Parts: sequence; C-alpha cells; structure tokens
Amino acid sequence: MELYKSRGFGEFFQDTFAFLKQSGKHLFKQFFIVNGIFLIILMVLGYFFSKFYTDIVFGGLMSNNPSVVDDYMNENMGIFIVLIILFCTVGLIAGVVSYSFVPIYLKLYSERGGSNFETRDIVDLYKKHIGKIFIFLVCAILVSIPLMIVCGVAMFLLVITIIGMLLLPLVIGFVALFYQSTLIEYIEDKKGIWECFGYAWTLISSKFWAAIGSVGIFFLMSYIVQNIIALIPYIFGMASLFTTIEQGDTMNNPQEIAGTMTVMMIAIFLLTFLVSSILNVIVQLNQGIVFYSLKEDNENINTKSIIDQIGSGE
Repeated sequence: MELYKSRGFGEFFQDTFAFLKQSGKHLFKQFFIVNGIFLIILMVLGYFFSKFYTDIVFGGLMSNNPSVVDDYMNENMGIFIVLIILFCTVGLIAGVVSYSFVPIYLKLYSERGGSNFETRDIVDLYKKHIGKIFIFLVCAILVSIPLMIVCGVAMFLLVITIIGMLLLPLVIGFVALFYQSTLIEYIEDKKGIWECFGYAWTLISSKFWAAIGSVGIFFLMSYIVQNIIALIPYIFGMASLFTTIEQGDTMNNPQEIAGTMTVMMIAIFLLTFLVSSILNVIVQLNQGIVFYSLKEDNENINTKSIIDQIGSGE
C-alpha cells in the first residue's frame, strides 16, 4: 500500500483496514517481538497488584476483625512499594517504546516500499532515534501544559450539553493526531522539534474535521470494543460468585469467594491489557495513515516521485 496518497474521510477508514489486511500480521508480529518483554513484565506486575488488592479488600470484608486490612498493609508495605516503583519504571519505558513503534514501523514501511524488513531493522532505527524520542517526550510534556488547558476548557463546554458530549472524541482525536504527527515528522530527520509541532498543526488544519473525525471515531470504537471484551470475564466471574453464594453461607466460604474474585480481576486485567495494546496499535496506525495522506496533500511527495520516474524513463 502506498502511504503517500491523497485521501478523504472515508478513505482514512478504508485504507487503515486495508493496511491491516495486507500487512497486519507483520505489523503485530514485530510489535509483540519489540514490546513483548515489557508487556510480559507489566502483566506479571499487574497480576501481583490484582492479587494484592483482592487480598486487602476481601480480607477485610470476609473477616470480623477490623484490623485485618491494617495488619496486611503493614506486613506487605515494602513489597507494595517495590511493585509500584517497578511498575512505574517499566511502564514508562514500555510506554515510550510502544508509542514510538508505529511511527518507526511506518517510516521503514515507506522507505522500503512495503513490509520487507525485520526486527533488527526496527531495533536499529530505535537506537538511531532514541535521543530524538526522549527529546520529543520532554517537549511534548511542555506543550501539554497550554494544550491541556485549552482542550480542558473545550471539553468542559462540550459536556454541558448532550450533543456536545458526542463531540468529545474529536478533542481526543485532535490531541492524539497532533502528537503522533509531530513524532512521525521528527524522526524524518528534516526538521527541528518545534518546527515539527508547527508542521503538525499545519497538516491537521488543512483537513481539520476529516482528520480529527477519523481519529476520534477510531478512539471511540477502540473504547467500546475494549469495554465489551472486558465484560466477558467479569460476567463469568460474577456468575461463578453468585453460584458460590447460593450454594452455601458466604461466611463459611471466604477463601473460595476471595479466590473467585481474584481470578476474575486478574483475568479482566490481563485481557484488557492485551486488547488495549492491540487496539492502541490500530488507532496509531490510523493516525499514521492520516498523517501521510495530509503530508502528500501538502508536499505532493508521491506525485513528484511518479513524475521523476516518468522523466527518467524517457
């Protein structure tokens, strides 16, 4: 698929799904190879957090001793603090690596004319641009201060009315596309970071409603799908809990009930985490499709390339 192609609102959707159909297997394979170790660590830490939480909650609910929760916290506070530090550290690294994966993947895809590259090529590009990625992160935080104020006011005004609430995904779509476009342009090595922020705004404003509408709808679809899937283990877990309660006195089966809730929460966390990772890649892919389309409209990169090929063949 040609990334540099002029597209309209409908084609933003069509080409996103067409890309997934054509190169989705390669995309997700590389994503899980590059991000797999971080995802596994986060899922393991999430398991311990879920178990820790259910032990505290149901240890207090199933016991007549009000000091059970305090005792449990005092005995395990050190482990809890270590888990928080590990989770935050690994989460930050994983977030940076995961967020920059699609921009790096699409850069290679554009340069190679397809998905004819391997994990080593992606890792090499990470190494080459690691400094730029962290510069982007710092500058993105600085930009987020005035940006969040403006968007916060806009979202507040929208939630006042029911119709306005339906437009909230557009605000989220704008922020996401703005940052993603900046990062993609920055790793092209042709502009400075602040120039890239300005260029991202120029691109988005050229097809404002079509661009943020597409990204906003993808965010909304992702949110709905993620919550529907998360309900599956919740429903089975609650059904199992009610069955346990109906079969006997709840106070006589505290361990069984606590175990059921622990399994349910862990299943919900792991499934939600995995699904959200996949959906985030799809949402970012859509942003990349929008970016390359807007860039083509602005610079006619593919059009110029075709003209040059025609000229060289004469």
